Amino acid sequence: MTTDTLLVQGVAAFKNLGLNYAFVLDASERQAFVRGLGVTVQLALLTIPGSLAAGVLLAALMTSSRAWIAGPARAFVEVTRNTPTLVQLYCAFLVLNMLITQQLRDFGAGNNPLTPFVWVVIVVSLHKGVFHAEALRAGIEAVPGTTLEAARSLGFSQRQLLARVQLPLAVRFALPSLVNNLVDLVKMTAVASAIAVGDVTYESIMIWSQRDNVLELLLLILIWFGLLTWLVSRAGRWLEHRWRMPGYGQ
Repeated sequence: MTTDTLLVQGVAAFKNLGLNYAFVLDASERQAFVRGLGVTVQLALLTIPGSLAAGVLLAALMTSSRAWIAGPARAFVEVTRNTPTLVQLYCAFLVLNMLITQQLRDFGAGNNPLTPFVWVVIVVSLHKGVFHAEALRAGIEAVPGTTLEAARSLGFSQRQLLARVQLPLAVRFALPSLVNNLVDLVKMTAVASAIAVGDVTYESIMIWSQRDNVLELLLLILIWFGLLTWLVSRAGRWLEHRWRMPGYGQ
């Protein structure tokens, strides 16, 4: 039995249930939808490490003893977490991107290398990074003072203290919050459709605007994001078990 035959039978079976999935019989629409699934995965794979890196950096800056370092970091966190992701994306792509493009043209430096896809990765990573930073900051502050004193007695500098003691313990303390943030981050990648990045949401909109099968495609989108977030959650649970410190804090 060929793939086309299976698709025809599958579409017919769903039609009996009142669901119109005829778009899968059109090669171009089917390929566009599958491509959208792949773009969503790419966004998730890039924004997860990007947001974590931003979170670690911001947490280190916010816990700095130097006010001129901690102050701007705190201001950035407050502004970023208190404004909508979609508004930030529009501001970055429609305003900042335009200014960069204009400056590059004025200096004859060529085209702007920052594509809409790149802007989504940057904005979503920074937006969720500030939530990671708050979770890590709470974890850093939860490290017992006796542990820090012991590390200082061994001659650890402030930088070594942060990298070798505070952050490793803070990650363990904050891991449930970090995983919850990452689950939300995966869902947040859907904002990419707002600036015509061809993720699964955007490709689905293009399809249902022609076929009027909104419900059917929304069900597929929900299932896809449900699968991705479940995988992130399972990975987080595995890390919690892997990094658990027996007896610590009891």
